[in-house]
Amino acid sequence: MRLARWLGALVLIGLLVTPVLADRLLSTISNDAIEITSSFDGERMTFFGSIAPEAGSDQKFVEGPFHVVIVVLGPTADRVTRQMTHNFGIWLNTDQVIFPKFPSYFHVLSSGKLTGITDVATLTTQFILPESHTLVPNAAGWWKTAVFGHELIRLMTRQGLFGVNENAVNFLSDTTYSARLTLPSNAPPGSYLASTYVFKDGVIIARKSEGFAVRKIGFERFLALAAVQQPLLYGVICVILALFTGWLGGVLFKR
Repeated sequence: MRLARWLGALVLIGLLVTPVLADRLLSTISNDAIEITSSFDGERMTFFGSIAPEAGSDQKFVEGPFHVVIVVLGPTADRVTRQMTHNFGIWLNTDQVIFPKFPSYFHVLSSGKLTGITDVATLTTQFILPESHTLVPNAAGWWKTAVFGHELIRLMTRQGLFGVNENAVNFLSDTTYSARLTLPSNAPPGSYLASTYVFKDGVIIARKSEGFAVRKIGFERFLALAAVQQPLLYGVICVILALFTGWLGGVLFKR
């Protein structure tokens, strides 16, 4: 109950401190589709943008200083986090927490330290902090959710799927910026969303979201579709290939 009240208070604070957006963000990304093949070892993406007065405004230019935060969110799915304990010489899963609709990829790019750009309440209610996705109400209870969520973020950060880079956005002029992000080779396929926030004096004055796709092609796509759409056939083929590979290896080593 305390966690629910705390989250409700953060949401209310976020609504109170978020102003009516008065400026316009013109932005684009270098790739709208990334194709995964057998030789895929990552992909570099570039984000460009410019801050301008709202369309129809008498204002000819905008005045900073500004800060830009870009949040790249990968496909979401229910994720199970398990705790392993050592019992009688055997490692066993003894507890777990399910995080519904949890991002498979989450990376933040910013033009400065996040807590120096705005307050923690705004960062949390706008889901800019990685921890924000573990603070939603969970049947496991707030304490267990916080502990397991912290470990989940740590593990996904170690895999390169979560991260925060507070020096990734560079301003080319007072109102124009660019940023680069390298998607890792293990980036999950699916639909991604890049949300850009422009801050001034700690509040959001403009925002924009753009989507792009990461998809498998060729034989990799065939295997992925077969595993999902025809699991029995996929399993039989895998067993046949394993038996054939074992037999062929035996023949070669005998020679």
